Amino acid sequence: MSPEEVLAVVNATANASMEAYYWWCTAIMVCIHAGFMMYEMGVSRAKNVLASGVKNILAFAFMIPTFFLFGWWLYWAYGTGNIFIPDASAEFAQYYVPWSDGMGPNLQDGASGVFWAAFTLFAATTASIVSGSVIERIRMSSWIILATLVGSVVWIIGAGWGWSGGGWLVTDWGYHDVGAAGVVHMISGFFALGILINLGPRVGRFNADGSANELRGHNAPLTIAGLMIIIIGFFGFLGGCLIYPAAMAGTAADAGWLTIYGSPATLSSFAFNTLMSFGGGIIGAYFITKDPFWMMSGALGGIFCAASGLDLWYPGTAFALGFLGGVVIPYSHKLITSWGIDDAVGAVSVHGTCGIIGVMAVGILLGGYPPPMEGVPAISFTGQLVGCISMGLLGFVPGYVGSWILKQCGILRVSDALQNFGLDKAEIDTPSYPEFQRSQ
Repeated sequence: MSPEEVLAVVNATANASMEAYYWWCTAIMVCIHAGFMMYEMGVSRAKNVLASGVKNILAFAFMIPTFFLFGWWLYWAYGTGNIFIPDASAEFAQYYVPWSDGMGPNLQDGASGVFWAAFTLFAATTASIVSGSVIERIRMSSWIILATLVGSVVWIIGAGWGWSGGGWLVTDWGYHDVGAAGVVHMISGFFALGILINLGPRVGRFNADGSANELRGHNAPLTIAGLMIIIIGFFGFLGGCLIYPAAMAGTAADAGWLTIYGSPATLSSFAFNTLMSFGGGIIGAYFITKDPFWMMSGALGGIFCAASGLDLWYPGTAFALGFLGGVVIPYSHKLITSWGIDDAVGAVSVHGTCGIIGVMAVGILLGGYPPPMEGVPAISFTGQLVGCISMGLLGFVPGYVGSWILKQCGILRVSDALQNFGLDKAEIDTPSYPEFQRSQ
């Protein structure tokens, strides 16, 4: 074989391996949604179990066609330095309109489909994060609208801003958020907060004097198991945050792993820091509360506290950040509850608060670290702060405005009478445990 033929074989093999890699990352990410469904069904009371599960199923289903029609396009339209107005003339924005050759079977393009699939699962994750906070009182139709808004519009604009080499937060401020602590977790956490302000608490959550009642879910083991399955799914999520070293976009087959910004990284760095922050989160929460729900929530939050710098942390630092997240989450949730906000699963704290820690830790501890490409500022406290504020506002404002509009239309919240009756009977008309419920 000639050198040219050998190179062609090498490149073809690399590209096939790249397709397989993102295919399996996407498959593993489905575990996130299986876990969230189990988690939320367990946290729900018996009369609302199936309604909570169906809410997750429908959000996942609606995310797929909407991300195909406009979500993927938005990423490329906002990845050229735009803040408010998408750039429809951008090369890849034109390529990823739903009727293009890049959005269907194409033997000359083996990358677009698997990348779209991975980003679709990222989008579904943002919706799943929000879904638990609003259980037992949101109307199904309103939930589908809000899930589509956060998953196929809001978060992907944030990704264009700060998760793309051409986004304005990266090129102007040196924003670094490899594992999406801000782009996914802050946006979804603050989007949830915006909804919760308008949605109001579940019936019976608060007393007349403002004190809170514990509305315990019907199945704690299911909740804990669901949280562990979410952890499995996040290994696929974080794997999808790396660029596979294939011969594509001018990159040689031996270029090695790259971050979303094009800077060098390794799977080893992700392995060390993900597991260390995971363990740190559980241990930190254990010191504050022996409740297994918060311990497993601490595992998730611990990963998010380290997520922005997974490519750069010394593992001991990742452990410390995870530990901090595990300690902070219960106190953050208690504070939010004291404001009269009913976050059924602590999503604002686990994702919003820990997302802030993750983004700002990079600015505090890694300030001055060299930029990933020429012309981009180095990592800085100011750059991370600007990114943090941007992601918080990008999540909160649409969540608040969107839910406020639905509230004014009278379709946001299930009535108190139907809440008391149970959403399984009101919206699903199928009992969760028919034999048990028949005996009551």
